[in-house]
Amino acid sequence: MINLLRTRWSQGYRTIAYPNKPPVIPDRFRGRPLIDGAKCVADCSKCADACPTGAIVNLVSSQPQIDLGRCLFCMDCTEACPYGAVHHHPDYRLAARQRDQLLVNAKDESLPQVAALEAEIRRLFGRSLKLRQVSAGGCNACEADTNVLSTISFDLGRFGIQFVASPRHADGLLITGPVTANMKTALLKTYAAVPSPKIVIALGACAISGGPFMDHSEVNNGADGILSVDLYIPGCPPHPMTILEGFLRLLGRIRS
Repeated sequence: MINLLRTRWSQGYRTIAYPNKPPVIPDRFRGRPLIDGAKCVADCSKCADACPTGAIVNLVSSQPQIDLGRCLFCMDCTEACPYGAVHHHPDYRLAARQRDQLLVNAKDESLPQVAALEAEIRRLFGRSLKLRQVSAGGCNACEADTNVLSTISFDLGRFGIQFVASPRHADGLLITGPVTANMKTALLKTYAAVPSPKIVIALGACAISGGPFMDHSEVNNGADGILSVDLYIPGCPPHPMTILEGFLRLLGRIRS
């Protein structure tokens, strides 16, 4: 026991200082993808052809865009581009309130900041938010990175945010997966069981657009077409910092 206490004491305070201090992001982190329009060559579509989800749009225009809601952050487009026009920005702040805000232009240096919930909803949930997580056909990658937030490193509970087992104890849903046909009814029933007012968060490319399973006959292309979504958090899977940042901005805990 003494040795265990000594080891724990030597480790010191292990919870990250965010949001009081900027987080430490790994060098290999694949942040927001951008297209440098100045490097694009007319009639070249190699990046779009390589994208498995069709995330690169408006390629024929002077302002090609990347749809973060479809992007898998797989870097196939980066490797396919012979001109080095596609690159990943190290910014972890990817969440958005509106679906169309996930369309990134070549000239975008930053995404629109997540607007906080309306004042009355924020008064109810701002200091205590309980979420019921629904894996609607997910591969468990988004679920795993969400679970990381409950570890000592992130300590999600210090912000009053917790995951609960019953939708009747929840303030909203956190949805992962493309919403498969056999999970649609379960998702709707879970949503109905959450007391009003309630919020919905779509986490990951699958929950936003269907991801690599988009337009398959057995999926519903995410939660957007079934429920009204209050927060979109893109990624495949999203980094825990991306998830945490989106949560805190939605609750008005970060304003700068």
